[in-house]
Amino acid sequence: MSAFKPLVFSGVQPTGNLHLGNYLGAIKKFVALQDTSDCIYCVVDLHSLTAQLVYDDLADQTRSITAAFLASGIDPKKHIVFNQSRVMQHAELAWIFNCVARIGWMNKMTQFKDKAGKDRENASLGLLAYPSLMAADILLYRATHVPVGEDQKQHLELTRDIAQKFNNDFSDRIARLGVGVEMQVGEETVNGFFPITEPVIGGPAARIMSLRDGSKKMSKSDPSDLSRINLTDDADTISKKIRKAKTDPEALPSEVGGLESRPEAENLVGIYAGLAEMSKADVLKEFGGQQFSVFKPALADLAVEKLAPIAGEMRRIEGDRAYVDAVLRDGGERAGVLAEATMKTVRDIVGLLQG
Repeated sequence: MSAFKPLVFSGVQPTGNLHLGNYLGAIKKFVALQDTSDCIYCVVDLHSLTAQLVYDDLADQTRSITAAFLASGIDPKKHIVFNQSRVMQHAELAWIFNCVARIGWMNKMTQFKDKAGKDRENASLGLLAYPSLMAADILLYRATHVPVGEDQKQHLELTRDIAQKFNNDFSDRIARLGVGVEMQVGEETVNGFFPITEPVIGGPAARIMSLRDGSKKMSKSDPSDLSRINLTDDADTISKKIRKAKTDPEALPSEVGGLESRPEAENLVGIYAGLAEMSKADVLKEFGGQQFSVFKPALADLAVEKLAPIAGEMRRIEGDRAYVDAVLRDGGERAGVLAEATMKTVRDIVGLLQG
């Protein structure tokens, strides 16, 4: 084997309604990547169990995320769309990676610290080991690239550490089996089975903040529905939420530097930039010196133009449960073939008896 085949993998948890931040920070990027890469997009339902264990509607939430993928323009025929729990090899590889990863690595994860809070002893083992499962999701398909936001960069770095340690520890056996790629690690050449996955970061609106507080990330869990634009919101609701979005009394600046210390202004400019596929600088060239009484209606019109068709299509697709289930079943079967091919080799590398 001379090189890793380029492949993009990413996943979204089925917890709560998807919102504008999920769309601009992830799904819009997923759609664009289809044109240049082979892509696997996963609804990571096993990950959702780290947020809470008991759900009334986890299956329907999984279907809803799938509908959002499809409504946004992801093609399930050319690429693979499936839910994680259909492919048992995710959990199997995660266990092996639990044995590769070090406890010290896990304890450094800032998301674990944030979500566990002060009562860390009462947090689930799943929450601590969540990044190991995320590494398995990616490396099960030997994905070379993952679109990530700022809050997931640390988890991807852990994925790279796990891949590198696995490759180092099993380098000789990988070479004997003839299943590896020669890789340079510092001064040493090792035979690697897993790629050192690269992040795909970009876009002017990769991080979208709350419409009520520009210092907080837009979130599904915020008690105020006015803090976010849901992908299911209709045109009137989108317009109302933008009109009510928190701002300051100053006019928009003419240059990006003028947005410093103005988090709400910077957020709304970033949203416009992401929806219009412009830079913040270009948005300010157009609206610099204008009051929010001018900018907000323009932003509302743009958001309705871009998002209302997605909301309508999403509602239509959600109404056809048989179609959504068929997409997930087909994607799961195709993903399962790839996953088992990887795991068969991993079992040989590790020395697990099979066959």
